[in-house]
Amino acid sequence: MSPVFLNLLLAFSLALLGTLLFRSHLMSTLLCLEGMMLSLFLMSSLISLNSQFSLAFIIPITILVFAACEAAVGLALLVMVSNSYGTDYVQNLNLLQC
Repeated sequence: MSPVFLNLLLAFSLALLGTLLFRSHLMSTLLCLEGMMLSLFLMSSLISLNSQFSLAFIIPITILVFAACEAAVGLALLVMVSNSYGTDYVQNLNLLQC
């Protein structure tokens, strides 16, 4: 495996670890998820460049579309939670309330 691919795999692993460790704040969790999506996009771009399969170039664009949708939904959720509760602590959220 190339060193670039190993660095991207390390970036994905660190973002996953950050998601697991910093899950008390919604903002830090969303930033770690964006890091994971960015590393997935770069890994799929590298794989599609090394591949001879012509339809492999669609995969990075699809991942980028899903990352943009995830960022928009995450930002809307963060704004809604911070306006409702005044903070982005995940522990303060009660999903049983309407």
